Amino acid sequence: MLPRSVRNADVAGKRVLVRVDFNVPLEDGRVADDTRIRAALPTIHLLLERGAARILLCSHLGRPKDGPDPGYSLRPVAARLAELLGRDVAFDDPGAPLAVLENTRFRAEETANDDTYARELAALADVYVNDAFGAAHRAHASTEGVAHHLPAYAGLLLLRELEELGSLLVNPERPFVAIVGGAKVADKIGVLESLARRADTLLIGGKMAAEIAVRSPLGGGADVVLPVDVVAAASFDPDAETRVVPADAVPEGWLGLDIGPEARKVFAGRIAEARTVFWNGPMGVFEWPRFAAGTQAVAEAVAAAEARTVVGGGDSVRAIEELGLAGRIGWVSTGGGASLELLEGRELPGVAAIPPA
Repeated sequence: MLPRSVRNADVAGKRVLVRVDFNVPLEDGRVADDTRIRAALPTIHLLLERGAARILLCSHLGRPKDGPDPGYSLRPVAARLAELLGRDVAFDDPGAPLAVLENTRFRAEETANDDTYARELAALADVYVNDAFGAAHRAHASTEGVAHHLPAYAGLLLLRELEELGSLLVNPERPFVAIVGGAKVADKIGVLESLARRADTLLIGGKMAAEIAVRSPLGGGADVVLPVDVVAAASFDPDAETRVVPADAVPEGWLGLDIGPEARKVFAGRIAEARTVFWNGPMGVFEWPRFAAGTQAVAEAVAAAEARTVVGGGDSVRAIEELGLAGRIGWVSTGGGASLELLEGRELPGVAAIPPA
């Protein structure tokens, strides 16, 4: 069941506190990637159109230690938002018509979900809107606590994420092919087991493919496909000696840092047959060009698929954006951990705190 929508909120003449996900990369005091800021624009525009008297945007940025840290200030984000909206955006001024507040994690009470801090945030507004899907799996003061002290609604981005990802769990068009990569099985075993029950085919790459190969079966009805070959490296180094070897014959002391050319063909073939595709996680150490071919092959296959395609997770999103393929993907999720927890079937605290529609 979806939470109630900001579309149905009475915001005219009211102060609205919006939890957004402005956790964006900064370089030289400027926003290096504004994807998440742009994703929040539809909700901001809706509130402006509906006559909200004041719109206060709050977010975390990074993981600052021991209180305020200028390197994690949201000031550059306010500046970029002003450019995107073409209007003034104040910084850390709760009395302004439109403002970005300072990093919520500058207060230790944020991650502790301290009720006093939640009430402090609630006192700034008449209505609360959560549009931060990327932080919805965290029970923090600004994502969960404040929702208990104000009329709470889901923003347009949060709702779209729940609809797009949720539909993968309920009657996806088949064949449903899920691709999962990355380094740590421990972080994704829950979603792997969930997808193994729901997908027709589960393609597993990255370091976790080797770990899954020696684990007990995942269970479920999916056809689990592991790489038949890998690009092995003599050491974990971008310029290390490499050779393509069978996945079960990596030389002792060597490391598999990408799926091999045969695995790329197999994976691409399975993706081409799909009617629904979900992808999370790279196929190798794609940050290094010599080990990026597997991730690129999967990205291109997903973009070319005649299917409903959903990509979630920071590294996968980064890959398709760097390759210029984002525009060919059906839905690019803004949430990494949140998308995985949703697909695992877990309750997201930031969503559960909002009354149902």
